Amino acid sequence: MIQLFGLARLGRDAELRSTSGGDSVASLSLAFNYGRKGDDGKKPTQWVDGSIWGKRAEALAPYLTKGSLVTVTIEDAHIETFKKSDGSEGTKLIGRVTAIDLAGGGERQAAPAPAPAPRQPQRAPAGGSSFDDDIPFAGISSKLPI
Repeated sequence: MIQLFGLARLGRDAELRSTSGGDSVASLSLAFNYGRKGDDGKKPTQWVDGSIWGKRAEALAPYLTKGSLVTVTIEDAHIETFKKSDGSEGTKLIGRVTAIDLAGGGERQAAPAPAPAPRQPQRAPAGGSSFDDDIPFAGISSKLPI
């Protein structure tokens, strides 16, 4: 069994669907950069189609958005052939995602943080200053040679 492990970027949002048997599956398009930079300043990219199954797919799909950086382990990696729209044959690398962690770096569309509550001005106590004149370390004696 071939296993892949690495840092990848999601090429599109996870696509969550259900099989006819009722199992949930999330499809991922993962971009792995490898090798040296070319003349254009970019590293080559290997695209891998991955799938996450079951409750994990349901739980993670909302967080697996285009551009997110993830560390991923893919098992049963293999090449599959398919017919392109022009009728020619194409190949793609696919596998089953067994572990995935968000690594940051993606554009998140989170709800804006609520505005902080306005602060009420504090009044000084009637007896004078609101500052405490006690020295916080008064219990510690320091005998320094003079």
